Amino acid sequence: MSFYTSLNGMKNAQTSLGVISHNIANSETYGFKRSRTEFSEIVAGSALTNPRMIQGIGASVESITQNFALGPVEQTGSALDLAITGDGFFTTRSASDGSTLYTRAGSFTMTESGNIADSAGNRLQVFAVDANGQVTGNAVSDAQVPPTNAAGSEFAGVTITSTGLVQASYADGSVEPIGAVALASFISPTGLKKVGSANWESTGLSGPASYGSPGSGAYGSLLSGALERSNVDIAEELVGLITAQRNFQANAKAIDTATQISQTVINLRT
Repeated sequence: MSFYTSLNGMKNAQTSLGVISHNIANSETYGFKRSRTEFSEIVAGSALTNPRMIQGIGASVESITQNFALGPVEQTGSALDLAITGDGFFTTRSASDGSTLYTRAGSFTMTESGNIADSAGNRLQVFAVDANGQVTGNAVSDAQVPPTNAAGSEFAGVTITSTGLVQASYADGSVEPIGAVALASFISPTGLKKVGSANWESTGLSGPASYGSPGSGAYGSLLSGALERSNVDIAEELVGLITAQRNFQANAKAIDTATQISQTVINLRT
C-alpha cells in the first residue's frame, strides 16, 4: 500500500509544480490571477473499523483555487487602457462565437468598425446612456463609436471617465456620450472558468453575472491610462516551487525505502 500512497503524493506534487510553473510563466500577463493547489487527506475505514486504527492512504487534489487579489497597477497613458480598482470584471463579446467573456485585462483599442475591443477583437460591453450620459437600462451591448456626428464632423478621439462613461469627441469640438462601461461581479468568482488570454466564463459554481456601473458597490472605479498587472509574487512562487520539489523527492524516497524493505523480505531465508 505504501507504494500507491507515495505514488499519489508524487502525482500531487507534480500537479502543484504545474500550477506554480503556470503562475510564473504568466507573471507578466496583464489581468492574470494566480492559482494555488489545495489537497485533502484520504482515509480508509468501515463502520466496523476501530476509529483508533483507521489508516490514512495518501492525499488527493481537492481543488486548484484562483486568487483574485488586486495586482499592481501600471500607468500607461493610453486613454483606452483601463484598470479596475475593485472586484468587478470587464464584459466582452467574443469575436469568434459571440459568447460572453469576463476579464480584468483592460487593454482596449478602437477597431476599424468603431468598436472598442481587446487585442483578440472581443468587443467591450456598455450600458446605453441618454444625451446627458445617464444610464437608461440594464441591457448591455457593444460599444459603438460613430465615425461622424450628426453635423458630419469626423471622429477625433475617445475618453473614458472613472465612472465608466465613454465619450467620443469630434473635429467640430463636440463631445457625445456613447455608453457606460458595464462591470460584472459574481457571488463566487473562484467558480469562474478560465478560457485563456486572461478571460473567464461564468459557470454554475460562479453564479450568473450581476452588472453594475463603475464607482458603485464593490465593482470599483476605473482608472483610465492604466493597466492591472499579474498578481503573481515571484518570490512566493519560487518558495512554493522548492517546497513542491522537496515533496516530490520525499515521496520518491518513500517508494525507494518501501522497495528496499520488500527486497529484504523477499530475500529472507528460512
